[in-house]
Amino acid sequence: MVDVLRKVPVREQDPKIRVTNFEEVCYGYNQDEAIEEAARCMHCKNAKCIRGCPVKINIPEFITKVKENNIREAYQIISESSSLPAICGRVCPQESQCEGKCIRGIQGEPVSIGKLERFVAEWACKNKIIPTSAVRKNGHKVAVIGSGPAGLTCASDLSKMGYDVTIFEALHQAGGVLRYGIPEFRLPKDKVLVAEIENIKSLGIKIETNVIIGKSITIDELLQEEGFEAVFIGSGAGLPIFMGISGENANGVFSANEYLTRNNLMKAFREDYQTPIAHGKKVAVVGGGNVAMDAARTALRLGAEVYIIYRRSAEELPARKEEVAHGKEEGIIFNLLTNPTEILVDDKGWVRGIRCIRMKLGEADISGRRLPIAIPDSEFELEVDTVIISIGTSPNPLISSTTIGLDINKHKCIIADKDNGQTSKKGVFAGGDAVTGAATVILAMGAGKLAANGIHEFITKKYQ
Repeated sequence: MVDVLRKVPVREQDPKIRVTNFEEVCYGYNQDEAIEEAARCMHCKNAKCIRGCPVKINIPEFITKVKENNIREAYQIISESSSLPAICGRVCPQESQCEGKCIRGIQGEPVSIGKLERFVAEWACKNKIIPTSAVRKNGHKVAVIGSGPAGLTCASDLSKMGYDVTIFEALHQAGGVLRYGIPEFRLPKDKVLVAEIENIKSLGIKIETNVIIGKSITIDELLQEEGFEAVFIGSGAGLPIFMGISGENANGVFSANEYLTRNNLMKAFREDYQTPIAHGKKVAVVGGGNVAMDAARTALRLGAEVYIIYRRSAEELPARKEEVAHGKEEGIIFNLLTNPTEILVDDKGWVRGIRCIRMKLGEADISGRRLPIAIPDSEFELEVDTVIISIGTSPNPLISSTTIGLDINKHKCIIADKDNGQTSKKGVFAGGDAVTGAATVILAMGAGKLAANGIHEFITKKYQ
């Protein structure tokens, strides 16, 4: 009999084993487990879970199909709204979105929506089911800059509407932050990312890699010389932010972006790839978000003793609860209410430690979180040989600086209409981290979806 108050447990690698490899931690549901979990859904008429989903998947309907063991139809329902279900099922912060709104969670645990989405997507991949494409093309060309979650979603939705879409990617492989920013043990690239991208390409979308917009070609040239009627900017926020403390230029200091890119995109963790990284034996990761957790758990798998340094308490940690729990199981040491003041450097220019100060929480700041305040005379030193800074990123200014009439704000983010993604430049739309600064995969997808509708409306009006 189904316990409607408790989630069906999900199988995972043993922590002692998984810290020695880069294989996926969570195994997900099998078919019987998925059907059992789907039976917990109350199929609410006023489904709050849908309102909690940035891409508005019809969650009760797809879960009903799973319960009926009609997985093909469940996939088609998800595909109407999401282009990346196998990815979202793994990396979305469901606890603060769809599952956070689940009525079942009022008395008991919410339905495991993310794990069900993942199961459906994996079943579809195994059975070679692909999304439904447009019946015919409409003859209009749209350019999409960036092949991350915003760009892939915008391109997919536009292609289904009949547009001829080309994605321009700066790196040599498509995927954006999905490829370079999320570790293998959370998102297997060959098994999951490649399959999702192939599904998107099956819609007729072209992806051109090694094209740096602003250097290889400009947005103005795309519009004026290459025949594109609209452009979507989904280039993300890949420029790391540093703390501005002494010692940040030392050998052994990385941004989390560089550290993860070298490991994920360049396979530095594999001995058969000649792209090694000086990963260190004692590593301090500064920050408490998902990227910080990814960097910390990567360093752990490379053989280091790892410390998280975060200036607020456990309650304020912005990383997903699941990732924090996994990190603790794996042996990461959390130095909370702690803030770095200096990176200590030896006489050869290498990191030898980090000086920190203890913090306490005061009144709430504008983000709603209590403001950390330094405790006088509480400084201490931590002996480490590597420091990874993970306190945020901002958009690369190359695109905005090479595009005439494209407005940005004081944070160098592109200004775009929140209702349709339209920027200050006619025919140019933007969304995701390039507009908001660093955020989640699913929020970027929601922005790509919104902009696709904005582009469709813009082009349609041109010919009325």
